[in-house]
Formats: sequence, structure tokens, C-alpha cells
Amino acid sequence: QELAIVEAMKMENVMKAESDAIVAKIHATPGTTLGVDQPIIEFE
Repeated sequence: QELAIVEAMKMENVMKAESDAIVAKIHATPGTTLGVDQPIIEFE
């Protein structure tokens, strides 16, 4: 399942879940500029 789409260098990269998981917290919002090693999604 698709979790997020991250745009980098004008390319869209789809982040997909490799297995079943429960999202505990979403750290980013649409349009947010992400830093290096910044968490995007936290799982239980």
C-alpha cells in the first residue's frame, strides 16, 4: 500500500509498505520541506 509520495529533484518517489503495519504518527504534512534523516511516518 502506498504511504506517501515524496518529491525529490522534480521526481515523485512513492513510499510503499513492505508489510502490514499501524501508523502511530505522521510527522510531515503536504508541501513540507523535509530535512536529511527527518522522520516522515512513525509506526507502532
